[in-house]
Amino acid sequence: MRLAGKVALVTGAGTGIGKGTAIELARQGAYVAINYYGNETDAKDTKQQIEQIPGEAIIVQADVSDKNQIETMVKQVADRYHRIDILVNNAALQLNYDLLDYTDDLFDRMMYINLKGYWQCIQAVIPYMKEQRFGRIINIASVHAKRPTDFDAVYAMTKGGIKMLGRESAIELAKYGITVNTIEPGAVNVGKKGPKEARPIVPPEQAAKIQKKPNDMYKKFPLGRVGRPSDVAHLVCYIASDESEFMTGSSIRLDGGSMLL
Repeated sequence: MRLAGKVALVTGAGTGIGKGTAIELARQGAYVAINYYGNETDAKDTKQQIEQIPGEAIIVQADVSDKNQIETMVKQVADRYHRIDILVNNAALQLNYDLLDYTDDLFDRMMYINLKGYWQCIQAVIPYMKEQRFGRIINIASVHAKRPTDFDAVYAMTKGGIKMLGRESAIELAKYGITVNTIEPGAVNVGKKGPKEARPIVPPEQAAKIQKKPNDMYKKFPLGRVGRPSDVAHLVCYIASDESEFMTGSSIRLDGGSMLL
């Protein structure tokens, strides 16, 4: 197992991409800290699936828009495992609102979670990674860091910011043996539809159209399907491994070729 003995913190690991990533990291031998904000039941399900591998995991609750909660969460992980090797910044908000539907409060919340939260989580783990002269920071962004979206302009803004955060951080942290890379998934089917703050990355109306017209899949997705959390998880595990030690500041598009069309 390529990640045996490594310690990984995955934010937003109760559902979707975060859940799939946490489980695959554990399958590759890592000890996993499962972060969640509001739904402990989902986090417990992730932990249960990891333990069935068998693997080891702990649950750490924190709102990634709150610096104090982030610092407490990171300390809990470090106190338990005495190191932090991998940070997967994944917890994010996607409201799918039109530009004119955003209020100041909604705009601020999106920025605080999707962008400021990533920055603050990086700040919190750096002291531990610097001390051990090793670290893998992996930011989950979106293809909308590269191209516009027609369903949430503010969401796309945050993803563009994440891409540049990764590049700048990679330059500054390289001298400590810390790499920073960004994954830009395309449409990913994360399962059940929830409230607005937990909508799938594929908007429900888009998913319904895809299901009704399967032949049209090839017009937007050359590989014939949208992504799965496991697709992202496998790439995360490679970036987190020793094999990727010469890669930093990269932004990797993972969309089944949809951006080519």
